[in-house]
Amino acid sequence: MSLRGVVLAGGTGSRLRPLTKVTNKHLLPIGHKPMIYYPIEKLTGIGIEEVLIVTGVEHMGDVVGLLGSGREFHCRFTYKVQDEAGGIAQALGLAENFANGDSVAVILGDNVFQADLAAYAGRFVEQGRGARLLLKRVPDPERFGVAEIRDGRVVGIEEKPKAPKSNHAIIGVYFYDSAVFDIIRTLKPSARGELEITDVNNAYVRSGQLGYDVLEGWWTDAGTFESLAKANDLVQKEPPK
Repeated sequence: MSLRGVVLAGGTGSRLRPLTKVTNKHLLPIGHKPMIYYPIEKLTGIGIEEVLIVTGVEHMGDVVGLLGSGREFHCRFTYKVQDEAGGIAQALGLAENFANGDSVAVILGDNVFQADLAAYAGRFVEQGRGARLLLKRVPDPERFGVAEIRDGRVVGIEEKPKAPKSNHAIIGVYFYDSAVFDIIRTLKPSARGELEITDVNNAYVRSGQLGYDVLEGWWTDAGTFESLAKANDLVQKEPPK
């Protein structure tokens, strides 16, 4: 199975203002690197050579100026602009031509974690089709999409539930086959006017083609002041593999 990489690095970064007033949050430093380096290095670390970067209009020039062609990362970058904040699924839909029928490994750009992706990507390849998500047990699952697990299978996913059915958060690392783009075309905007990645994942649940793994090692997002500080602390103490 051929696998291409996608890093979703859009959004307004409103929770990190004023740091994000003049820059994309994914360009903020974590340890000795810009935040966006971490997901890119996770993808290239498993041999992915084609990586799409999706970001917004306002800071695309800064992102391209930082990353260039991909030579520094031993890969080739393609760039796509998400014109408006239309949700993760909308941003992923921009990757269809880039994927060109291949499967994709997708990482939200503010994810920072310790583990190598090789074993998880290998299980997705063995799975053969469908989707595979990485989960993490968290103390505050109501902040995330939450997977309900029964008899070793994900039977449903709720987005930021008030009464979570588990503490297994969907952390923002996804593997999808090419059918994901057909699914995205069927979506309707949610109450907040976005195409939700939770709806994509639940479509795979209904078809019986959603697998999962629980991520080993530490993980954090870096979209708030608290989590950005946590990411800096973790990277210094136990660098990612």
